[in-house]
Amino acid sequence: MSIIQPNPKLNVICEDGPVIAVNKPSGVISQGAPAGMQSLAEQVKDYLRQKYNKPGNVYLGIPHRLDRPVSGVSVFTRNSKSAARVSDQFAKRQVTKTYRAILEHIPSQLEGTLEDWIYRIPDQSRVEIRKQNTTGAKEARLRYRVLSEHQGRALVEIDLDTGRMHQIRIQFASRGCPVIGDEKYGAKSTLGNPAAIGLHAWRLSLTHPIRKEAMSITAPLPQAWKQFGFDLNRL
Repeated sequence: MSIIQPNPKLNVICEDGPVIAVNKPSGVISQGAPAGMQSLAEQVKDYLRQKYNKPGNVYLGIPHRLDRPVSGVSVFTRNSKSAARVSDQFAKRQVTKTYRAILEHIPSQLEGTLEDWIYRIPDQSRVEIRKQNTTGAKEARLRYRVLSEHQGRALVEIDLDTGRMHQIRIQFASRGCPVIGDEKYGAKSTLGNPAAIGLHAWRLSLTHPIRKEAMSITAPLPQAWKQFGFDLNRL
Protein backbone atom coordinates (compact mmCIF):
# COMPACT_ATOMS: atom_id res chain seq x y z
CA MET A 1 0.00 0.00 0.00
CA SER A 2 1.39 3.41 -0.95
CA ILE A 3 1.87 6.03 1.74
CA ILE A 4 -0.05 9.25 1.09
CA GLN A 5 2.11 12.32 1.56
CA PRO A 6 0.48 15.65 2.47
CA ASN A 7 0.72 18.43 -0.09
CA PRO A 8 3.44 20.77 1.20
CA LYS A 9 1.68 23.71 -0.45
CA LEU A 10 -1.59 23.12 1.42
CA ASN A 11 -1.88 25.86 4.05
CA VAL A 12 -4.27 24.64 6.76
CA ILE A 13 -5.26 27.65 8.89
CA CYS A 14 -7.96 26.12 11.10
CA GLU A 15 -8.97 22.69 12.36
CA ASP A 16 -11.78 22.76 14.90
CA GLY A 17 -13.73 19.54 15.27
CA PRO A 18 -15.43 18.83 11.93
CA VAL A 19 -14.41 22.22 10.50
CA ILE A 20 -11.24 22.55 8.45
CA ALA A 21 -10.17 25.71 6.66
CA VAL A 22 -7.29 26.36 4.29
CA ASN A 23 -5.78 29.43 2.69
CA LYS A 24 -6.51 28.78 -0.99
CA PRO A 25 -3.84 30.03 -3.40
CA SER A 26 -4.83 31.94 -6.53
CA GLY A 27 -5.11 29.72 -9.59
CA VAL A 28 -6.22 26.58 -7.76
CA ILE A 29 -9.65 25.18 -8.68
CA SER A 30 -11.84 24.64 -5.62
CA GLN A 31 -13.56 21.50 -6.90
CA GLY A 32 -13.80 19.42 -10.07
CA ALA A 33 -10.40 20.07 -11.62
CA PRO A 34 -9.72 18.59 -15.09
CA ALA A 35 -7.51 15.53 -15.58
CA GLY A 36 -3.93 16.14 -14.60
CA MET A 37 -4.78 18.90 -12.15
CA GLN A 38 -5.63 18.46 -8.47
CA SER A 39 -8.42 20.57 -7.01
CA LEU A 40 -8.24 22.14 -3.57
CA ALA A 41 -10.87 19.68 -2.33
CA GLU A 42 -8.72 16.73 -3.42
CA GLN A 43 -5.70 18.24 -1.70
CA VAL A 44 -7.68 18.52 1.53
CA LYS A 45 -8.86 14.91 1.19
CA ASP A 46 -5.25 13.77 0.80
CA TYR A 47 -4.35 15.73 3.91
CA LEU A 48 -7.13 14.06 5.92
CA ARG A 49 -6.21 10.59 4.64
CA GLN A 50 -2.64 11.07 5.77
CA LYS A 51 -3.41 12.71 9.12
CA TYR A 52 -6.08 10.23 10.18
CA ASN A 53 -4.59 7.18 8.46
CA LYS A 54 -7.57 6.61 6.17
CA PRO A 55 -6.26 5.08 2.93
CA GLY A 56 -9.68 4.91 1.25
CA ASN A 57 -12.08 7.64 0.28
CA VAL A 58 -12.87 10.25 2.92
CA TYR A 59 -15.94 12.45 3.21
CA LEU A 60 -15.45 16.16 2.61
CA GLY A 61 -18.28 18.67 2.75
CA ILE A 62 -17.88 21.71 0.49
CA PRO A 63 -20.30 24.42 1.70
CA HIS A 64 -18.87 27.19 -0.51
CA ARG A 65 -16.33 27.74 -3.30
CA LEU A 66 -13.97 30.52 -4.28
CA ASP A 67 -13.42 31.42 -7.93
CA ARG A 68 -10.19 30.00 -9.36
CA PRO A 69 -8.24 33.31 -9.50
CA VAL A 70 -9.30 34.30 -5.96
CA SER A 71 -7.27 33.40 -2.87
CA GLY A 72 -8.20 33.14 0.79
CA VAL A 73 -10.31 31.32 3.37
CA SER A 74 -11.93 28.13 2.09
CA VAL A 75 -13.98 26.16 4.62
CA PHE A 76 -14.68 22.42 4.46
CA THR A 77 -16.34 19.96 6.84
CA ARG A 78 -15.52 16.38 7.75
CA ASN A 79 -19.07 15.00 8.10
CA SER A 80 -22.40 15.42 6.35
CA LYS A 81 -24.30 16.81 9.35
CA SER A 82 -21.83 19.66 9.77
CA ALA A 83 -21.79 20.22 6.01
CA ALA A 84 -25.57 20.67 6.00
CA ARG A 85 -25.44 23.09 8.93
CA VAL A 86 -22.68 25.24 7.48
CA SER A 87 -24.26 25.20 4.00
CA ASP A 88 -27.51 26.38 5.59
CA GLN A 89 -25.67 29.33 7.15
CA PHE A 90 -24.32 30.33 3.74
CA ALA A 91 -27.76 29.96 2.13
CA LYS A 92 -29.38 32.14 4.80
CA ARG A 93 -26.59 34.76 4.60
CA GLN A 94 -25.60 34.13 8.20
CA VAL A 95 -21.90 33.92 7.32
CA THR A 96 -19.99 37.21 7.38
CA LYS A 97 -17.66 37.31 4.37
CA THR A 98 -14.91 39.93 4.43
CA TYR A 99 -12.63 40.32 1.42
CA ARG A 100 -9.63 42.46 0.67
CA ALA A 101 -8.70 43.61 -2.81
CA ILE A 102 -6.21 45.74 -4.69
CA LEU A 103 -7.93 48.06 -7.16
CA GLU A 104 -6.20 49.62 -10.16
CA HIS A 105 -7.62 53.01 -9.23
CA ILE A 106 -8.75 54.72 -6.03
CA PRO A 107 -12.56 54.91 -5.66
CA SER A 108 -14.07 58.40 -5.66
CA GLN A 109 -15.34 57.79 -2.12
CA LEU A 110 -13.03 56.20 0.44
CA GLU A 111 -15.88 54.21 1.94
CA GLY A 112 -19.42 53.46 0.93
CA THR A 113 -22.02 50.98 -0.23
CA LEU A 114 -22.33 49.66 -3.79
CA GLU A 115 -25.75 48.48 -4.94
CA ASP A 116 -26.41 47.04 -8.39
CA TRP A 117 -28.34 44.40 -10.28
CA ILE A 118 -26.14 41.69 -11.76
CA TYR A 119 -27.03 39.55 -14.76
CA ARG A 120 -25.18 36.33 -15.56
CA ILE A 121 -24.61 36.02 -19.30
CA PRO A 122 -25.90 32.64 -20.53
CA ASP A 123 -23.21 30.11 -21.48
CA GLN A 124 -20.45 32.49 -20.39
CA SER A 125 -18.42 32.72 -17.20
CA ARG A 126 -19.03 36.43 -16.78
CA VAL A 127 -21.64 38.88 -15.56
CA GLU A 128 -22.88 42.38 -16.38
CA ILE A 129 -24.55 45.23 -14.53
CA ARG A 130 -28.14 45.59 -15.75
CA LYS A 131 -31.24 47.59 -14.88
CA GLN A 132 -33.32 46.41 -11.95
CA ASN A 133 -36.23 45.20 -14.07
CA THR A 134 -34.02 43.00 -16.29
CA THR A 135 -35.26 39.40 -16.32
CA GLY A 136 -32.79 37.22 -14.47
CA ALA A 137 -30.88 40.09 -12.86
CA LYS A 138 -30.20 39.72 -9.12
CA GLU A 139 -29.60 42.35 -6.48
CA ALA A 140 -25.96 42.77 -5.39
CA ARG A 141 -24.84 44.83 -2.42
CA LEU A 142 -21.51 45.32 -0.67
CA ARG A 143 -19.88 47.74 1.75
CA TYR A 144 -16.25 48.81 1.45
CA ARG A 145 -13.58 51.07 2.90
CA VAL A 146 -10.17 52.02 1.58
CA LEU A 147 -7.42 50.79 3.91
CA SER A 148 -4.40 52.16 2.05
CA GLU A 149 -3.41 54.02 -1.11
CA HIS A 150 -0.16 53.77 -3.08
CA GLN A 151 0.76 55.12 -6.52
CA GLY A 152 -2.85 55.54 -7.59
CA ARG A 153 -3.97 52.11 -6.43
CA ALA A 154 -6.15 51.24 -3.46
CA LEU A 155 -6.24 48.35 -1.02
CA VAL A 156 -9.83 47.98 0.12
CA GLU A 157 -11.74 45.90 2.65
CA ILE A 158 -15.13 44.62 1.53
CA ASP A 159 -18.07 43.15 3.42
CA LEU A 160 -20.46 41.24 1.17
CA ASP A 161 -24.17 41.54 1.89
CA THR A 162 -24.98 39.29 -1.07
CA GLY A 163 -22.86 36.63 -2.74
CA ARG A 164 -23.39 36.89 -6.47
CA MET A 165 -21.08 35.47 -9.11
CA HIS A 166 -18.12 37.81 -9.68
CA GLN A 167 -19.92 40.44 -7.60
CA ILE A 168 -16.93 42.31 -6.21
CA ARG A 169 -15.14 42.16 -9.54
CA ILE A 170 -17.95 43.63 -11.65
CA GLN A 171 -19.17 46.19 -9.12
CA PHE A 172 -15.78 47.87 -8.83
CA ALA A 173 -14.91 47.42 -12.51
CA SER A 174 -18.15 49.12 -13.54
CA ARG A 175 -17.00 52.17 -11.57
CA GLY A 176 -13.60 52.34 -13.25
CA CYS A 177 -11.73 50.52 -10.47
CA PRO A 178 -11.13 46.93 -11.63
CA VAL A 179 -9.35 44.43 -9.41
CA ILE A 180 -5.67 44.15 -10.36
CA GLY A 181 -5.05 41.23 -12.70
CA ASP A 182 -8.74 40.84 -13.58
CA GLU A 183 -8.45 41.17 -17.36
CA LYS A 184 -11.94 39.70 -17.79
CA TYR A 185 -13.35 42.92 -16.36
CA GLY A 186 -10.93 45.41 -17.84
CA ALA A 187 -7.81 45.37 -15.63
CA LYS A 188 -4.55 46.41 -17.29
CA SER A 189 -2.11 45.55 -14.47
CA THR A 190 -1.15 42.01 -13.48
CA LEU A 191 0.15 40.23 -10.40
CA GLY A 192 2.82 38.45 -12.44
CA ASN A 193 0.71 35.29 -12.38
CA PRO A 194 -1.90 35.05 -15.17
CA ALA A 195 -4.05 32.79 -12.98
CA ALA A 196 -4.25 35.31 -10.12
CA ILE A 197 -6.22 38.46 -9.41
CA GLY A 198 -5.89 40.83 -6.47
CA LEU A 199 -8.93 39.55 -4.59
CA HIS A 200 -8.61 37.65 -1.30
CA ALA A 201 -11.21 36.11 1.01
CA TRP A 202 -9.64 37.54 4.14
CA ARG A 203 -12.04 36.47 6.87
CA LEU A 204 -15.09 34.24 7.31
CA SER A 205 -17.20 34.46 10.47
CA LEU A 206 -19.74 31.72 11.10
CA THR A 207 -21.31 29.57 13.83
CA HIS A 208 -19.52 26.35 14.75
CA PRO A 209 -21.78 23.51 13.53
CA ILE A 210 -21.42 21.48 16.75
CA ARG A 211 -20.76 23.89 19.63
CA LYS A 212 -22.99 26.63 18.21
CA GLU A 213 -20.36 29.20 19.13
CA ALA A 214 -19.19 32.08 16.93
CA MET A 215 -15.93 31.43 15.12
CA SER A 216 -13.85 33.62 12.84
CA ILE A 217 -11.18 32.38 10.42
CA THR A 218 -8.62 34.72 8.86
CA ALA A 219 -6.21 34.02 5.99
CA PRO A 220 -3.04 36.14 5.67
CA LEU A 221 -2.82 38.29 2.54
CA PRO A 222 -0.74 36.94 -0.38
CA GLN A 223 2.92 37.91 -0.27
CA ALA A 224 2.70 38.77 -3.98
CA TRP A 225 0.74 41.86 -3.00
CA LYS A 226 3.88 43.43 -1.53
CA GLN A 227 5.06 44.29 -5.04
CA PHE A 228 2.49 47.10 -5.12
CA GLY A 229 4.03 48.85 -2.11
CA PHE A 230 1.43 48.07 0.54
CA ASP A 231 2.65 47.25 4.06
CA LEU A 232 0.74 44.02 4.62
CA ASN A 233 1.98 43.69 8.21
CA ARG A 234 0.08 46.82 9.22
CA LEU A 235 -3.22 45.86 7.62
